[in-house]
Amino acid sequence: MPLALLALAIGAFGIGTTEFVIMGLLPEVAADFDVSIPLAGYLVTGYALGVVLGAPLMTALGTKISRKRMLMLLMGLFIVGNVLSALAPAFGVMLVGRIVASLAHGAFFGIGSVVAAELVAPEKKAGAIAMMFTGLTVANVVGVPLGTLVGQSLGWRVTFGIVAALGVVGLLGVAKLVPDLPKPEGVRLRHELAAFRNVQVLLAMAMTVLGFGGVFAAITYITPMMTDVAGYADSSVTWLLVLFGLGMVGGNLVGGKFADRALMPMLYVSLGALAVVLGLFTVTAHNKIAAAVTIALVGALGFATVPPLQKRVLDQAAGAPTLASAVNIGAFNLGNALAAWLGGVVIAAGLGYTAPNWVGALLAASALVLAFVSAGLERRSVSQGRVVASSATAPSAKVAAGRR
Repeated sequence: MPLALLALAIGAFGIGTTEFVIMGLLPEVAADFDVSIPLAGYLVTGYALGVVLGAPLMTALGTKISRKRMLMLLMGLFIVGNVLSALAPAFGVMLVGRIVASLAHGAFFGIGSVVAAELVAPEKKAGAIAMMFTGLTVANVVGVPLGTLVGQSLGWRVTFGIVAALGVVGLLGVAKLVPDLPKPEGVRLRHELAAFRNVQVLLAMAMTVLGFGGVFAAITYITPMMTDVAGYADSSVTWLLVLFGLGMVGGNLVGGKFADRALMPMLYVSLGALAVVLGLFTVTAHNKIAAAVTIALVGALGFATVPPLQKRVLDQAAGAPTLASAVNIGAFNLGNALAAWLGGVVIAAGLGYTAPNWVGALLAASALVLAFVSAGLERRSVSQGRVVASSATAPSAKVAAGRR
């Protein structure tokens, strides 16, 4: 694999760390600014919304410059946002810093996916995309636990200062290792927008929202589920999240490998298995060992869908994939927000802390249905294309026969 993928993975590691580490530091941040935990939760919500809005906005603004330069600018924005968070004198300033950092998130992964795919042979594209996303998954295994530990021991501001430093390393890596690939000729913003008229692009994004949403319906409420239902101590939740992160790493790499060989079958297997495992989680959550194994499986199966879904969008938006790729990253975060809200609804309805697992199972099953619909439409389109081609060549064959 090209070294440029390492630079992209480092940037992804920093972005993944800053996105999730705030969840472990909310009590410290809330106490420092003298705000409530629910109010401090806006640091999570604001970031997610910033990703959803920033993905298309920043990508559209970057259509007139090279992808390498845009990646460097995005890492610069990420650094500024985290420095602002680390030095924030008031809660409102930190919220602004979080939103500034989030604006880089979707566009970096979207443009980075396109660059990663262009660095390798066509049959290795999904694997290259998975390699970049490995930075995000490893962040959940290493960056988030260490960042939480540092923040609890030395102060949360130190954590965000370290994340900003990671951004500097990522920026230097992109500048040094990522080649300055030429911009596709004739591709303008209107061409990028045209990709959204393709029903297959929209179906892939819907699968992203529903499939990945299924994961976060369960994981968002993992702490009360594991402490109140499984019987784990509060201190054990960090290591359970490490298991989830390890599953993410493995699933991401497996998904990338097999998506290059058989993309749609990979989606069928991963989404179907995810729906089953999430459904079973309502039962396994009552046993410590079974719950731990299930958490790892949810991480693995959830992230096994990421490379094939991202590659599906790139393939279907061929010729102008950058904006569609970035918007699909926003779709992951939209799925997170939707699933977290739905999970909260069923808990508030008195159905218990395991009820979000059923929500997740239904979301993943819905994504599987869309995968079959997408494949069916594609087969019908190919079949119709063959009929048109054969009908067009038939008269030519008759003319040729007459001439003979």
